[in-house]
Amino acid sequence: MTAVPPAVGATPQTSEPHLSWRARAAIFLRLLAVQSAWNYELMLGTGIGFCTEPALRTLPGGPAGTAYHEALARESRYFNAHPYLAAVAVGALARAELEGQPPAQIERFRAAMCGPLGSLGDRLVWAGWLPFSALLALLAFGLGAGGVTVVVTFLVVYNAGHIGLRIWGLRVGWRSGLRVAAALGAPALRRGPQLITRAVMVLAGAALPLAIRRVLAGVPLSPPASDTVVRALGGIAPAAAILGAVALGAILVRLHGRMEGWRAALAILAALIIYSVLR
Repeated sequence: MTAVPPAVGATPQTSEPHLSWRARAAIFLRLLAVQSAWNYELMLGTGIGFCTEPALRTLPGGPAGTAYHEALARESRYFNAHPYLAAVAVGALARAELEGQPPAQIERFRAAMCGPLGSLGDRLVWAGWLPFSALLALLAFGLGAGGVTVVVTFLVVYNAGHIGLRIWGLRVGWRSGLRVAAALGAPALRRGPQLITRAVMVLAGAALPLAIRRVLAGVPLSPPASDTVVRALGGIAPAAAILGAVALGAILVRLHGRMEGWRAALAILAALIIYSVLR
């Protein structure tokens, strides 16, 4: 991961600026809609300005002042990063504006943040947490959970992860300001994507055979079905589940580089949810 360079010449601060809990809550709620104004020209720029705006109201002169309008225009310019880790940038930029950091330093900081926050977020969320959540729900399906339980499992786990990441990002960004590079270089963030990837592999090994076995076990037999056929199917199902999991793994290996893992996991999960609901 590329480290964010510290802001050169940033003005040292002995204490952080005051920001009310109401403004902090407003910033967090707006972070949930940071992509609402996404476009190819500014990417997340408009969303960053929208999220920092509650803090900018406390600048000298308030919303009618020159400082407010200049800061809001500056924060609404081009910015591209992972939408969840954009919270880090929002917290740091809001503090920088309230501290009165030079506009040139803020612009350099914004440019430096895009790459690290984008690459880290993609590896941590899209390639890690999302397939982890999907496979955990798939494991619940394989263990006999119904369609509603499977969907709720996925939604609860995934949303707990991304909401927690946004809360952490906003707090560490505000606490560190333009010197947030140290927080992004923490061992937990450097090793996090690797650990989640390993957990995904373990879950895949457990969830796929169980899910395939449940699907095969639920295949209806045309009446009248003899006891011999039922016993034969029961003996074949485990072996077929293992072979199916091996075949699926081989297909995913062949598709490596052409199909993202999280898309494959969600496609499998969606198919099995539909099956469990319609059966």
